[in-house]
Amino acid sequence: MSIAGGCHKAVEAAAELGMDCVQLFTKNNNQWRGKPLTPDDAKLFRETLERTGVQAPCAHDSYLINLASPNDVLWQKSTDAFVDELERAEALGLIGVVMHPGSFVESSEEAGLQRIVTALDEVHKRTPRFKTQTLLETTAGQGTNLGHRFEHLAWILEHIRHPNRVGVCVDTCHIFAAGYPIIAVKDYAATMDEFDRVIGLDRIRAFHLNDSKKEFGSRVDRHEKIGAGCLGLEPFRHLLNDPHFAATPMYMETPKGDEDGELLDAINLRTLRSLVSRR
Repeated sequence: MSIAGGCHKAVEAAAELGMDCVQLFTKNNNQWRGKPLTPDDAKLFRETLERTGVQAPCAHDSYLINLASPNDVLWQKSTDAFVDELERAEALGLIGVVMHPGSFVESSEEAGLQRIVTALDEVHKRTPRFKTQTLLETTAGQGTNLGHRFEHLAWILEHIRHPNRVGVCVDTCHIFAAGYPIIAVKDYAATMDEFDRVIGLDRIRAFHLNDSKKEFGSRVDRHEKIGAGCLGLEPFRHLLNDPHFAATPMYMETPKGDEDGELLDAINLRTLRSLVSRR
């Protein structure tokens, strides 16, 4: 949700739509650093959560950050920027900061994964005792982006010094585009079994609910309105009725705008809630 007017505005917007949880950027997502948050900013945000009842507030980091970069200058700039992201999130009391693991560019998968581990170790060393989690997001795998295989995330989790500070955010569009089938109920079950085998379902701290404009295995990250893309409604029905994730926060990252005078966020939310079994 938009933070125009202050971070608390995202909470108010979520509450107006009847949402249970909210994801936001704590600053402009295309800038390295943002205007510092004041104690009053944090107080107002927390008070708005309390007043509205919106829970599990979460942030997404800047799209400029690349912890896998082989360029030392960009890698350090990215590491510093992610420290700033965690500091802002901790001040607001967020449950986590979702981040794309990174792109290895002209190096290799192995080198990129090691750079991520080194960066996260530095970030966590500089933010001791923080409660806000780092949430590695599953990716579609465009270009040299890492995170499109469950094994990438497992390797990071196995090699960082503080794995207890890191979880996973699963994006429905991304795993589908990366080649993990989830439409048929047997395929959804098989993919979740695979995730459990490689990483562990207990590592999933959040979901991004997005349909996909692009076909299965395309490795292209393009979000679509719920039910209007290549995923359709069934994967969301499976997920929303999976008892494993009854208490796991789920955030929409679907296209913004309106349709026949109604906000698409409201339409998508209504569609998703209609899929929840009442039994």
